[in-house]
Order: sequence, then C-alpha cells, then structure tokens
Amino acid sequence: MSSLPCFNLSAPDTAILPALRHKIDRKTKPLGALGQLEALVLQIGWVQQTLSPELNRPSLTIFAADHGLAQSGVSAYPAEVTPQMVYNFLAGGAATNSFARQHGFAFQVVDAGVNHDFPTDLPLRHEKIAHGTANCLEGPAMSREQALRCLETGRRIAHEEVALGSNVLAFGEMGIGNTSAATLLSHLLADLPIAACTGRGTGLDDAGLARKVATLQAVAERVGPGPHDALNALAEVGGFEVAMMTGAMLGSAEKGALILVDGFIATAALLAAMQIAPAVRDYAVFGHRSQEGGHPLLLAHLKATPLLQLDLRLGEGSGAVLAFPLLQAACGFLNEMASFESAGVSDR
Repeated sequence: MSSLPCFNLSAPDTAILPALRHKIDRKTKPLGALGQLEALVLQIGWVQQTLSPELNRPSLTIFAADHGLAQSGVSAYPAEVTPQMVYNFLAGGAATNSFARQHGFAFQVVDAGVNHDFPTDLPLRHEKIAHGTANCLEGPAMSREQALRCLETGRRIAHEEVALGSNVLAFGEMGIGNTSAATLLSHLLADLPIAACTGRGTGLDDAGLARKVATLQAVAERVGPGPHDALNALAEVGGFEVAMMTGAMLGSAEKGALILVDGFIATAALLAAMQIAPAVRDYAVFGHRSQEGGHPLLLAHLKATPLLQLDLRLGEGSGAVLAFPLLQAACGFLNEMASFESAGVSDR
C-alpha cells in the first residue's frame, strides 16, 4: 500500500520569541494596545526567525477540480461552472483577480482535475490528475495513489513559488461541490457533526440544504467510523484541488514560508495537513472567518483566531488576499514604530 512521503518540516525555533516580545512591548504604546497585530507579528517574526520580518512576493495559487459528488445534487450550480470559472480567472475577471491585483500578488491557476480539456497554450498550470473525482457516495473519490500525487504536486508548486522569492503563500480553490468535501473532511478528521458543518455553499435553498445533509451523512456511513488518517480521508471524500492544496501547505512550511489560509475549504485542507505534520499549524495565518456553516466550528477546533470577519463565502483565496494588508501593517509597526528609548517617551 502506498505510504505518505516524509515532509521535512518542524516548528520554528522558539529561542527568538523573548526578543521579539521585548521589541513589540518597547514600542511607544501601552502593552498589548495593538491587539491581534501584536500576536500576528510575533508569529511572522517567529516563522521568519528575525526581529525585522519582511513580506516578499505574496503569491496566490488557485487549484481547480471537479467532484463526482456534484452529480448527487449537493450544489446549486452545475459542474460546468468549474471550467467556466477557470477561464474567468485566466481572463482576470473574478473577484479574487481584482483583490490580487490590488495587493500585488503573483497569481496562477492550476488544473488539478477539472472535467474539461483546456487548450495547452492557455496560461494555466496543467497538473490534471483525472477529469474530476469519482462520486464518493458510491466509493472512494480517488485512489490513494492519486491522493499521493496531489500531495507531491502541491508540494512541488509551493517549493517553486518560494524559489521565485515568495515567503507568504495563499491558496484558493474552485470546484463545484467542494464545500461538501470540506464538510466530510471536518467530520472524518475532527469528528465535527455533518449537519452543523453543512452550509448552503453556492446558495442552496432549504430543500437543497436538507438533501445535501442527507447525502453527506450517507457518504459518512459508507466510509465508516474512524479513526481516519489524512491520506485515507482525502482519498475517500476529498477533491483533487483540496488534496493538492494540502500538499502545497506542507510544502510552504517545509520552506519556512507563511501560509495565508482562506475559508472553510482551505482550512479543511490545513486540517488534513496537520494530520500529516502537526507543525504546519505554526506557519498558518487565518485570513478570515467564512459565513459557510462549518468554518467557525473548524476554526474553534484548531483554536484559530481569524483576522477578518466579512461574511464572505466565495472561496478562491479571496479572504486570504483581503487579509494581507494586516500582515503588512503588523510588520510595518514592528520595523518602523519608535521605541520608548529611541523616541525619548516616558513609559509607565
């Protein structure tokens, strides 16, 4: 049976934390007055192992793939929307394109497994595992070998982005049916209840939501009780884009880069990554809290405090990119704000 690759990552060295805390505390402000920005820059400096952190070449990678489960009516939109949105991304017409341009992100789209044959000359990264996953209501969404290929491909993509100069990587997704995959992963890996985690996704009405809950509970019954390891869970209920994002998050942490986490689906990918290498959590900054039902539950499970709460439920890395100015502000105050000593200001 195929086994997981060894991801070479460990928690950042904690020896630098007292010096970082001291530098933060000696800025011309009351202790703790910058709230979450102080915790944020402490994490950034810790990950980068420096008292003067910098954010270089922020990068957004969107992974796109189709889900066989979409055939069972778990989405308000047809599966044809996945390739249509890929074309929209490539034309620069999606919301996340606008946000990425505004904040200076390098941008790429990866075909992880869309049920469509794209022209080879498009500015698209062609990494298709298959033309969508199988319907996980009937059997595993993918083989373990396919899940492993996703992990290794995502890892390689993250390593390449770091080699190009990025030290903060955001990941988005596009795939009709992928909130269902996120719900099922949250259930299998964190034991969160399916009904509470199941949201309206792309806009289901009450009847559609009830059908989605019943379908996902049937999938969970097919898979059976846990415990489940991450590779098994990804193979049983994941999407190619979710599994590839999991590998990309692990690859980012291997190279010491910050991971800017988007909403419910990206957080589910991080959950899977943490099952493989728990230290990946230390590199993760949570951009926002999604309006999608399972996201607050999953954030609470991970003891994560998101930076924004804008009632977003778009995906595509949108919330991660929108949070980036707060990372800039955190690094800015640490690097530019005067200390009590340098400013000649009396402290208490």
